[in-house]
Amino acid sequence: MTIKTPIIPERQIFAKTQGKKELNLEAICVFAAIGFFLDEDTYWKNEVVLKAASNHVLDVNGNVISSKPWFNWHYTPRDISFNQSLEEFTALFETIVKEQTQGRKVILPLSGGLDSRTQAVALKHIKADVFAYSYEFKNGYNETKIAKKLADSCGFDFQSYSISEGYLWEELDELVQLNKCYSDFTSARQMAIFEKYAKMGDVFSLGHWGDVLFDSMNLPPLSNAEQLEVIQSKLIKKGGLEFATALWNVWQLPGDFSSYLTTRIESLLNTIKIEDTNAKLRAFKSKYWAPRWTSVNLSIFEKAKDITLPYYDNRMCEFICTVPEEYLKNRQLQIAYIQKRSTKLANIEWQDQRPFHLNNFEYNKLPYNLPYKIINKIQREVKSLLGKPYVQRNWELQFLGKDNVKKLQEQLSHKEVEQWVSKSFIQNYFNAFQENPLQNAHAINMLLVFSKFKQRYNE
Repeated sequence: MTIKTPIIPERQIFAKTQGKKELNLEAICVFAAIGFFLDEDTYWKNEVVLKAASNHVLDVNGNVISSKPWFNWHYTPRDISFNQSLEEFTALFETIVKEQTQGRKVILPLSGGLDSRTQAVALKHIKADVFAYSYEFKNGYNETKIAKKLADSCGFDFQSYSISEGYLWEELDELVQLNKCYSDFTSARQMAIFEKYAKMGDVFSLGHWGDVLFDSMNLPPLSNAEQLEVIQSKLIKKGGLEFATALWNVWQLPGDFSSYLTTRIESLLNTIKIEDTNAKLRAFKSKYWAPRWTSVNLSIFEKAKDITLPYYDNRMCEFICTVPEEYLKNRQLQIAYIQKRSTKLANIEWQDQRPFHLNNFEYNKLPYNLPYKIINKIQREVKSLLGKPYVQRNWELQFLGKDNVKKLQEQLSHKEVEQWVSKSFIQNYFNAFQENPLQNAHAINMLLVFSKFKQRYNE
């Protein structure tokens, strides 16, 4: 059997390798540090996820015989003007969106950012039938307000939802079945409205990865060592290095975790033969991050309806490799596309630059944004005094508060996971989370994942 994987796969494809089935503890420690498995790693030593952009040959038993890349990320900028790049992007993006959605009612998750806004513009231009929706955290920033303005401007049907606290516990077992414990559980906030998808339409148009392909880190030329340092700073979650190191020591693995992780990342970075720093780091994220992190929870959407991802399209990835880096800085192409196609949408507030929009966001600096900052701070403090603290992160709604703490402790208190890491190890992190939630939220998130994995998938 031959399997050809796309440049950015929408889903993980598992295959076997020769050897005994045993836990890959080194890979699990990496997962604990960064929140996803690197390269082709899985929980098991005799199982892999097929690499992106490769042709794979498997035997009749599903064992990998060979894997060879059919595409390598590159940076080959053409001598073209910005306007030519914009024209090419416009034609390509709208072609892809039309091909993916033609003749079907489109479900569009809409936010106050740029990726879904570009989709809204394209879908309006091709006259698609669209149902748009948005969600926000209870007591968080009201991003549905911006999404509604965008939908109304396009003439789309629209519904807003609030992600309530504690929804996770009723959905957790279903989520385990969908993401197979290859992602943390609090990031998948779409589970909060999972039952609503059935009546929305026929096919999702999802904006994942547009913010990576169509932006630049704006970094100067860096040495390999400096690039490695930047990638690690982006990959490692808050408290992740300490948590993974603790697991490494508990499991008495040889050497030290920090050196192991650095060596792994460096070897993967070296597979990318690109001189330009920003293009190389974009390629690294697209090759190793998108398939093993972003794609994992796409299974939630896919369980409900067919999914399409215009930014995942092979043609879009190939196009990006030929666009001069300077045209990608500060989201220029997406902004110019929206300005070109829809003046109204360009003048609606940009969430990342609030209260400014696409035509004046350069004023999002002192002193121009000072009145907004002052008013926003006062509003947050008033809400906090009223017992409604401002929510910024997924885990705050699921792990904080008396009821959530009780549910969390119940999920972490299982004999299966206590056979893997001691009860005292879990309790120490649980106590640390109560004292300093921000520093220890990722560790608690991962312990919850490991607990469910051991309960459901360990053999």
